[in-house]
Amino acid sequence: MRVLSTLILSTALAFPALVPAFAEDAMTRTISVTGTGTIEAAPDMATLMIGVTTQGDTAAAALAANSAATDAVIARLTASGIEARDMQTSNLSINPNWTGYDSSTPTISGYVANNMLTVRVRKLDTTGAVLDAAVADGANTLNGMTFGLADPDPAYNEARKEAVADARAKAELLAEAAGVKIGAVLSISDGGAMTDPAPMYRDAVSASPVPVVGGELGLVASVTVTYEIGE
Repeated sequence: MRVLSTLILSTALAFPALVPAFAEDAMTRTISVTGTGTIEAAPDMATLMIGVTTQGDTAAAALAANSAATDAVIARLTASGIEARDMQTSNLSINPNWTGYDSSTPTISGYVANNMLTVRVRKLDTTGAVLDAAVADGANTLNGMTFGLADPDPAYNEARKEAVADARAKAELLAEAAGVKIGAVLSISDGGAMTDPAPMYRDAVSASPVPVVGGELGLVASVTVTYEIGE
């Protein structure tokens, strides 16, 4: 019995020493890289933030004047070819106009009404004319303008393809520097896509009294790819 006990104990002591070797053989060596792709595309639509600001002795008077002016702006936008689906009220407010802040008893001197519209212009070459028409009929606030694509998915997909190619080029470079080769793709993670906010200005899209420059958009996508390190 003593001999058998010694044999079992010796086997138990020897087995743990084999585990790290097995784990090392089973471990997959990998290399992970992040690739980036950028596609430049000319915008085909613009989004405007225009509004009407009016004043009145009472809140009702300010709102009534604002409503009349806003209706006129909407009518002119419609006549300019803007569809109802491309106009949306984004903010409507009425605030007292306080005066006498330097005294102990500030007072209300009338009211200010504001109505902001988000307007999408799908015919980019009419953007300047749309702005000119809106201002002529009462719009007196412009809170910004952005350019975009009506359907950005094709451009983003091309950017993703470039990102995958960029990731492979980086992986091959690193593998060559390390004296190894890359093997099969083990995982791909989409890092998302975005539009570069800084356009490269190219030429004007309107010869109207309001010059508008569309330039180009940079659509950027990134992916993270993990490769197996081959022999």
